Amino acid sequence: MRGPVRRAAVLPVGAGLAVAAALLLIGTVTDGSASAPRTTSASAPRTASAPTSGTSAPASGTSAATPTPAAAARTVAVTSASGATVAAPQARPPAPALTGTDLDGNLISLAAFRGEVVVLNVWGSWCAPCRAEADDLALLSGEVRGAGVRFLGINTRDRDRDAARSFVRAHGLDFPSLHDPTGALLLRFPPEVLNPQTIPSTLVVDREGRVAVAIGGAVSAGRLKPLIDRVAAEG
Repeated sequence: MRGPVRRAAVLPVGAGLAVAAALLLIGTVTDGSASAPRTTSASAPRTASAPTSGTSAPASGTSAATPTPAAAARTVAVTSASGATVAAPQARPPAPALTGTDLDGNLISLAAFRGEVVVLNVWGSWCAPCRAEADDLALLSGEVRGAGVRFLGINTRDRDRDAARSFVRAHGLDFPSLHDPTGALLLRFPPEVLNPQTIPSTLVVDREGRVAVAIGGAVSAGRLKPLIDRVAAEG
């Protein structure tokens, strides 16, 4: 006997297309190699907009991030004794040429002390703060002489040398002073280093003739000596 004849199911045309599409989709999902769609730059954008180290973002240690030694150095500027510091060597301006006569009429110049640390003190016999600091300076000038440090005064606006000499004797000042009755010597300094209107003033000049410390106003031995010691220790 002939077996029963199985008839194929006849699907409508629309349903057949739907089944075919479903089978195609299943094959695409289950096959993880050839038929998987490749990821493109459109579907997964790369994070290229963030700067990478060493390109548009300046790297640490470059000139864009680190100031040069000259820019980092503290430039000499006159300040009070409490805020005074020793400037870095590359920031020190040269002291101007100072030549004249002392209170006894003898020729004297700053250049004669080249190779030594020089403490320049601007004073006047008429100046009350000068009287307040004079005894300290007299003692300190003797204490540091052995370290190659010399003191040189600039006596300003004392037209009468006798008044200036009386001041020297009263306070036991044993260092010489240039007589500058008009203040002309003070004008040789840059105003940011020495203000000619600020009396007293004290500068420390290093062994190469550069201003390392600038103080406007009275100073004590306790404030001044550590600054002198630092400059003298440079050799």
